Amino acid sequence: MESKKLGKTETKISAIGLGGMPLSLSGRPEQEDAIAVIHHALDLGVTLIDTADSYCMDESDKHHNEKLIATALDKYQGDTSQVVIATKGGLMRPQGSWARDGSPEHLRQTIRQSHKALGGERPIDVWQYHSPDPEYLISESLTPAKEAVEAGLIRYVGVSNFSVAQIKQAREIVEIVSVQNQYNPWQRQPENDGVLEYCEQEGLTFLPWSPLGGSRRVNLLKNIPVINEIAQEKGISVYQVVLAWLRSKSPCIVPIPGASKISSIEDSVASVNVQLSPDEIQRFEQGAAQVA
Repeated sequence: MESKKLGKTETKISAIGLGGMPLSLSGRPEQEDAIAVIHHALDLGVTLIDTADSYCMDESDKHHNEKLIATALDKYQGDTSQVVIATKGGLMRPQGSWARDGSPEHLRQTIRQSHKALGGERPIDVWQYHSPDPEYLISESLTPAKEAVEAGLIRYVGVSNFSVAQIKQAREIVEIVSVQNQYNPWQRQPENDGVLEYCEQEGLTFLPWSPLGGSRRVNLLKNIPVINEIAQEKGISVYQVVLAWLRSKSPCIVPIPGASKISSIEDSVASVNVQLSPDEIQRFEQGAAQVA
């Protein structure tokens, strides 16, 4: 598996990560099956697993995904010393919906709970502020993360759903190694708002969430002619075409596609070996842009 540096640190992460969210939301697999997916990802060389305290059914189920990942790592027979777990905090799940809570009090509490959920024996590898809460200054919300770094509860800090201006504010409070914003062929805002360029210039890892376009889009990929054509020409899946396109956009990009089946993570990992030509990239973007 190809590896990349996490930000400007010496920590290495796999060029494709595993998004843990589908393993803990509605319709999630049985725990045994979910653990099998995580184990297979590790077998394939995946060393980055993305999670969050809010990857769960509702508030009564909080930290489900973190606990699941910790259990999977504990049961894994191979070496897990190089595995990097990136979690997030700042979103709530009232009755299964999504709501922000960037209060320092809440974030201090959820950082401690995430640390415990992930095993409690080592610092959280990467803790990311999930989404800026307009009720609080970024400096207020990230102070608990800075405190947690100083206390040895967190190694590295990242941000999610941040603009360039907000990332700059965050970096005044604590060192930032990663940015996780939505990015796929139909949501290309990071190209236009300067975030992707800023990450590349500043040596920050960019983790595109919803890299395949979300649950609705994933089910329609095979119906998009140009993606289907490129996939058939190269003898690969449509999903690999999309992930290869993403990786072509910047060397700082590390996709984190979700998976709830072994076949899904196998397919995603195989995309590491796919390269698109300039002509294929142009055809892909023109064809994708015609589909709402």
